[in-house]
Amino acid sequence: MNIYTINTGFFKLDGGAMFGVVPKSIWNKLNPADENNMCTWAMRCLLIEVGNRLILIDNGIGDKQDEKFFSHYYLHGDDTLDKSLEKHGFHRNDITDVILTHLHFDHCGGSITRENNLLVPAFKNAVYWSNQRHWKWATEPNEREKASFLRENILPIQESGQLKFIETGADDFPKNIIIRQAFGHTDAMMLPQITYKDKTILFMADLLPSAAHIPLPYVMGYDMFPLTTLNEKKSFLTEALQNNYVLFFEHDPLIESGTLVMTEKGIRLGEKFRLNEL
Repeated sequence: MNIYTINTGFFKLDGGAMFGVVPKSIWNKLNPADENNMCTWAMRCLLIEVGNRLILIDNGIGDKQDEKFFSHYYLHGDDTLDKSLEKHGFHRNDITDVILTHLHFDHCGGSITRENNLLVPAFKNAVYWSNQRHWKWATEPNEREKASFLRENILPIQESGQLKFIETGADDFPKNIIIRQAFGHTDAMMLPQITYKDKTILFMADLLPSAAHIPLPYVMGYDMFPLTTLNEKKSFLTEALQNNYVLFFEHDPLIESGTLVMTEKGIRLGEKFRLNEL
């Protein structure tokens, strides 16, 4: 097995929304905001090469939206999904599986592209993996979350015939990849857990979008069920600390991954590193 970090670029989100009830006087030291109160965040994905499969976890915001849409999110940086794949010797047509942790636009927008004014899968040879519970949640969205579930990112996947649902206990992936779930940020978000070089890597998605979100009260204003997130964080962080898991941060602008330590203030980030240093 080989794993590769796939950087798809940076975008900006409101700092207050990202840190919830935590005051700006505190969070601004962790991820300084610009004059519009916007903070920079990564859209960092993971590529797993195992056997004859090439599995991509999430795929960023994509490029098919209009100028008005992108103007809200201030995309910047030189990284793109295609450039990152090419850096490791791959093309998007090589991807065999796309695991979508959840269907918010900054995680699945790259799933679909526009060709000749038609919306088509960006990964022509891949199976797209979601789960039935989250798919229903995303395609019948509540009013609060509707703006994050864009139909043009989601419905063409099903229409293409390339969509499959992960079932609990099913043998969909190699034994060193298991799919866990969390329910606080959005319903039935998937957290891939990978065994690699005798290490356990947990792809945190939006349960823990950055290392700055490790303290328990640091729960995003975007979360649908913040108290559920709080309890899930406590459980996952305790397990990760006890078993020395490597946490992979999808949105942290600087820190790709790291392990945890116990301090007098509670569980905090310990060693930080890039996955290619393992």
